[in-house]
Amino acid sequence: MTASIEAHAGAARVAVIGGGPAGLMAAETLAGAGVAVDLYDAMPSVGRKFLLAGRGGLNLTHSEPSAPFRSRFPGREEEVGRWLDGFGAQDLRDWSHGLGVETFVGSSGRVFPTEMKAAPLLRAWLHRLRAAGVHFHMRHRWLGWDGESRQLRFASETGEVRTDVDATLLALGGASWKRLGSDGAWVPLLRDAGVGVTPLMPANCGFDAAWSPHFRERHAGQPVKTVTACCTAPDGRVLRRQGEFVVTESGVEGSLIYALSAPLRDAIAADGVATLYLDLAPGKSLERIHAELVHPRGSRSLASHLQSRAGIDGIKAGLLREVLGRDGMDDMGTVAAAFKSLPVRLVAPRPIDEAISSAGGVRFDTLDDGLMLRALPGVFCAGEMIDWEAPTGGYLLTACMASGKRAAEGVLRWLPARSVR
Repeated sequence: MTASIEAHAGAARVAVIGGGPAGLMAAETLAGAGVAVDLYDAMPSVGRKFLLAGRGGLNLTHSEPSAPFRSRFPGREEEVGRWLDGFGAQDLRDWSHGLGVETFVGSSGRVFPTEMKAAPLLRAWLHRLRAAGVHFHMRHRWLGWDGESRQLRFASETGEVRTDVDATLLALGGASWKRLGSDGAWVPLLRDAGVGVTPLMPANCGFDAAWSPHFRERHAGQPVKTVTACCTAPDGRVLRRQGEFVVTESGVEGSLIYALSAPLRDAIAADGVATLYLDLAPGKSLERIHAELVHPRGSRSLASHLQSRAGIDGIKAGLLREVLGRDGMDDMGTVAAAFKSLPVRLVAPRPIDEAISSAGGVRFDTLDDGLMLRALPGVFCAGEMIDWEAPTGGYLLTACMASGKRAAEGVLRWLPARSVR
C-alpha cells in the first residue's frame, strides 16, 4: 500500500527526518520562521536517547569558557566552532530557561536542569513545537528517495508513504544505542546517492583488555577510584586525565576511559593495540612509594606488606598482579614503578552499539557552510550523523543542537534562492 501526504498550502514545506535533539532544534528553528515542518522518526516517540541519557541526571552543557569548550572537538574545532557561534552553551541554558526549566552549574562545571531530569524539558519542548505547527509522524522509517520523482519514501505501519517537500533536513544520528533508533541504516542510502561517508566508529566507549580468568572472576564490576590515566595519541601528543573507571568482564569502561576513547580507538586501528598507563596513586611520588615498598617486610605476607606500607590493596593490587605476574611482584622496585605507571594493554574497542556515541559519518567536505549536501541540493544534515565527535560532559548535546540550528538556517537561506532559479 502506498499512501500520499498532501503538502500544506502556502508556506514552504520541509521534512525533518530524525527526532533527536538536532532534529527537534532544526524543526523549532524552521517553524519559528514560518516554514511548514513535518518531522519523521522511525521510533514510536521522539527523544528516546535524550531521555535515557538523562536518566541519571541530564547533563545539558558545560560552563567552561569558549576556547576550552571548542577544544573538546578534536580536529573539528573550526567547523563545530561555527555552529557554536550561533548557539553556544549559554544560548542552550537561556533556551532551557525559556521552556521553564532552570539550570545550575555542578561542582565539575557541568550544567544540569534544576530537577536533574530530561522528561520535563522534553515535554515542554514538544508542547512548544506542536503549538508552532510542527507535525510529528512516528513509526516512519526513511527509505531514501524515489528514483524518478525524488519523493521521500518512508516505511510506515500502513505501508509505504511518499511525499514531496521543498527541502529535507536529515538528523538521523550515529550508530550507537540501536534499540533507541540510532542504527546507521542511513549510511548506504547516502553513499548510493554519491555522498562521502566516513565509516561509523564507537566513541565514548569501553575497551577489551583480555583479562585472565582469575582476574575477571575476582574483580569484574569493581570501580577503580582516583587514578590518572595517560595515553599517547597517534599524532604523538601525550594525554592525561584523572578520574575513575570500572573493570568489566571484558576490559574497562567508565568516564575516565571515555575521556580517552578517541586516541585509544585510533591507536588500536593503527597498531592493533593501545597501551593505557595508570598512575594508581596520583598524590604520591614514585620516590615515596619506592621507599615504602623496599622497607623489609619480615614475616608479613606480600599482600599485607603492600597494604601497610603503600596502601595498595583490593582492585589496585589485583591490577598490579594481573599486569606484572607473579615474578614481577617479587621485585619492589618494579612494583613501585608499575604503581605509578601501570601499562594496561587494550586490544579492541567495545562494539559500537554499546558506545555512548559514535564517530565518523557524513564528511565535512561533502557539505557546504549551511550543512547542505553538495551532491544533493536541498538536502541538509545535522547532529551526530556528521563526522565529528566529542567527550561526555554536555559537549555532544550542545553541538548536536547547535548543528540543528545551523542546518535549519541553511535551509532558510536556500529556499528563497531556490525559488528564483
